Amino acid sequence: QVQLVESGGGLVQAGGSLRLSCSVSGSTESINVIGWFRQDPGQRREIVASMMSGGETLYADSVKGRFTISRDNAKNTVLLQMNSLNPEDMAVYTCYAETWRGQYWGQGTQVTVSS
Repeated sequence: QVQLVESGGGLVQAGGSLRLSCSVSGSTESINVIGWFRQDPGQRREIVASMMSGGETLYADSVKGRFTISRDNAKNTVLLQMNSLNPEDMAVYTCYAETWRGQYWGQGTQVTVSS
């Protein structure tokens, strides 16, 4: 199993930045894909950034050029640097991991962007 705990959400003004952190524990060697998705009440879930086991990264078109996903293997942490935030980015951001056993995700962290 894999355990994921997010931190770093909060309130930021439009144009500002936040960095989300996901602490990863458990069977980390089984992770094939790790990333972040977001969901606002009444909205579809959107995968905003993901990283494959080989290091390849993928981003949603809505965040390309503004968000960066990175992984600190020494600290078992996955980061999501979010720049130039706008009100449309406001959502609960959740870290997820895909393994051969299935998918795991954390509790999520709220990101609020004021205009």
